Amino acid sequence: MQQQKIIAIMGPTASGKTAAALAIAREVPAEIISVDSALVYRDMNIGTAKPNAEELAAARHHLIDIIDPSEAYSVAQFLSDSARLVKEIQERGKLPILVGGTMMYYKALINGIDDLPPADPAIRAQLDADMAEIGAPGLHARLAQVDSITAARLQPNDSQRIQRALEIYQLTGQAMSALIAQQPRAAAPFDLLPISLEPSERSFLHDRIAKRFDLMLEQGFIDEVRALKSRPELNADLPSIRCVGYRQAWDYLGGSINYQEMRERGIIATRQLAKRQLTWCRSIPDRHIVDCTKDNINQQVLQCAFANR
Repeated sequence: MQQQKIIAIMGPTASGKTAAALAIAREVPAEIISVDSALVYRDMNIGTAKPNAEELAAARHHLIDIIDPSEAYSVAQFLSDSARLVKEIQERGKLPILVGGTMMYYKALINGIDDLPPADPAIRAQLDADMAEIGAPGLHARLAQVDSITAARLQPNDSQRIQRALEIYQLTGQAMSALIAQQPRAAAPFDLLPISLEPSERSFLHDRIAKRFDLMLEQGFIDEVRALKSRPELNADLPSIRCVGYRQAWDYLGGSINYQEMRERGIIATRQLAKRQLTWCRSIPDRHIVDCTKDNINQQVLQCAFANR
């Protein structure tokens, strides 16, 4: 274990995490590791609210623009990448700062993940073909025959997790639920100092989310999604296109909803995401809470970061 805890700035979308991380980076030599499952995708800039050129230049960033939207990035990959990056950043004599709102990544860092076999391209291709033929409910029914426990906890339309469970069964001949029960969980080789940006008033976050979504639309978000939709290898079931905002814009461009419906659904989906993020943050008993509605949010983060390490 490292002697010093690794700073982790978490919280709901639009709470000011990037600015808080850069405030620390202005005080000490630091590098930022993104904890965001949407920022990993190239060509998805506006809808993911990626750091702009000025912010990227202020401190070195990692795990941004690392895969194509046609590809998948797993929790296991994040856990491995973040552990490697923390070590490399510390060896360069800098402070690693984990920043983002993808809570399943933080959960893996804190609680560990199950050691399951990596993806197999051939099996995944066959499952993709089966998905196109019988759909997620059909694959869910197939999963229920070989792993009833996993099938019972998954929704019939949860295509990504259903395919993963079937892939594991085909690779090992065992149900994923049985493998998980047999194996210890692997966690990251460092401790976190969780700093959670949370609003004291829910309306504050709701207003910021609506304004940010409208700003993304003004910046050309629909054109960004149109460019993605023009690529024949991309579809609405991919993890990249299921990102909040992208799915709604994809449906709008497909003609199933109008512009106003797209905007309203995008904002609602983002608010729902923020609610889930807050619920998870509040489950961490040793987190340091910073009220993101206050004007001195960055000063609060700095105080937490350097007083508790």
